[in-house]
Amino acid sequence: MKARGLVWRTGSFSLRLNPISWATNALLAASLMLLVFLGLRSGSLPLGPATIANWLLFGNVGWTETVVLENLRAPRLLLAVTSGGMLALAGGVTQHITRNGLADPSLIGVKAGAALCIVALILAWPAAPLALRPVVGLVGGLAAGLSVVLLARGASPLKFIMVGVGLSWCLSSMLVVMLTSADIRSLQRAMIWLAGSLEGANWPTVQLAAAILSGSAIILLSLARHAELEDMGDAKASALGVRLSWVRISCLVATVFLVAGAVSVAGGLGFVGLIAPHLARILPRQDLRGRLISATLIGALLVLAADLLGAGLFAPIRLPVGVSLAMIGAPLLVLLLWLRRNRI
Repeated sequence: MKARGLVWRTGSFSLRLNPISWATNALLAASLMLLVFLGLRSGSLPLGPATIANWLLFGNVGWTETVVLENLRAPRLLLAVTSGGMLALAGGVTQHITRNGLADPSLIGVKAGAALCIVALILAWPAAPLALRPVVGLVGGLAAGLSVVLLARGASPLKFIMVGVGLSWCLSSMLVVMLTSADIRSLQRAMIWLAGSLEGANWPTVQLAAAILSGSAIILLSLARHAELEDMGDAKASALGVRLSWVRISCLVATVFLVAGAVSVAGGLGFVGLIAPHLARILPRQDLRGRLISATLIGALLVLAADLLGAGLFAPIRLPVGVSLAMIGAPLLVLLLWLRRNRI
């Protein structure tokens, strides 16, 4: 039988290394770094490669270049990377747990809960500091996710999704009522945020998003092997020592944090959680852990590319990242659904 990879052992600990998976994800990571480098260069103040390299390595550039890179471009680019990675990772886990290729992280109600609370904050307190939005969004998203868990406790994956969809519709209707009663200035601000926006990018927001992404990724990647064994059936997985309830709850909690965090810092970005896992499946065959890493990197690439497209397409006007992402995501989703029509 052909070996699927190399196994590294030290004492009682062993780790399987798949060269194909490592090479695939290394290529995606290199593409992401190249896109970040291009993003640092482009803008109303073009900067040369030498200036970017000097800033990254030594921080030895002029005052204007330092302000542009540290206060404007770098936080926005990193927020695009982290928010896209969060939604893609959440989408990959959701599709695997529910065994539904059309499942999206927004189906569990977290996105609607976070959006409702942040829009309420925008409408009720227009002068509220941007740093307050992630806090309010996390509270709303976690409350919605916990409600779905309690309502669908012990239900099948299909019923779980149905409960999440029902709660999302309920929260979305409340959001529409709030928007129809808002004044025009607050409504415009709320609609831009709902479309998906990185305008609130700053270093505290980036640090919060990176912390959520890192913590959730550690949990999900450590449980990936157990989640794969679950595909063999509950009885066989339990016989192999997998605590199914613990794995499912841990994955769900991490997914809730990912979606709530992404919506809180970047608004209602669509398509990423649905498309990125399917793009990861097109790559050379990997185990679940490798696919989740690939999906995370692809999600980061999608949002970053969409932001750069929105900046350059109608310059000097900058489109909200959600609008340019829809321009990329909608045709890509149709193409993926057609190509994988027999495997979804």
